[in-house]
Amino acid sequence: MSDVSGLSDTSGPSEASGVALVSGGSRGLGRTLVTRLLAEGWKVATFSRSAGDFVEETLKAEPDRFFWTHADLQEPDTVREAAKAAIRHFGQVDLLVNNAGVLDQGLFVTMPPRQVEALITANLTSPVALAQVVARSMVAAGGGVIVNVSSVNAVRGYRGVAAYSAAKAGLDGLTHSLARELGPAGIRVNTVVPGFFDSDMTSVVTPEYRERIRRRTPLGRLGDHQEIADAVLYLASPRSGFVTGQRLVIDGGITC
Repeated sequence: MSDVSGLSDTSGPSEASGVALVSGGSRGLGRTLVTRLLAEGWKVATFSRSAGDFVEETLKAEPDRFFWTHADLQEPDTVREAAKAAIRHFGQVDLLVNNAGVLDQGLFVTMPPRQVEALITANLTSPVALAQVVARSMVAAGGGVIVNVSSVNAVRGYRGVAAYSAAKAGLDGLTHSLARELGPAGIRVNTVVPGFFDSDMTSVVTPEYRERIRRRTPLGRLGDHQEIADAVLYLASPRSGFVTGQRLVIDGGITC
């Protein structure tokens, strides 16, 4: 296994030859992470509900270093099987980025229970299932890195996203506990907390609300995929070899 945990190696991430598993890698931040990791020399596995042009093009361009399979966050068993398939394909997973998530807005008091349950399943139950499968493999291999992607909604309350916020806050709890539990096995676990950035999730936000967010953000703008990816890649690299159990907020200062 490559020393992506950073416990003894001081080389940069471009010198790593590990295997990364990124959930939801067909679009948005996941797509950016897949692209960046491949460029830095990683082998990359991902899953999503459908492949799409990006996945098909990447499979053709990187047949030996890229693997995709189907999984649906609403069906945790398919997520477990996707993780197992990635481990079988590459033999190991050195880095897990628990990226995929679903945002569905609505007032909590009127939201149907089935919708609440679906949000919890997609944003917490499935990521926990994925982390468990990968953590078992990492313990057997002697180390690794897990990065959970949470949300600024888990730090500060916002109207209409109670169930989503609760699930993302659950990922923070997962990070803290796993950092304690898995640290002795050489596994680092951290959370990246994106603020508002241009994505499929924020594409439904009205121009008026986007402007309100921009005004409330000390840096005066929304973020972008690359800035969030920078944070994930830092936590995946040997440069953060003594960082675990932490929450790195990338929000332009909106929560300060």
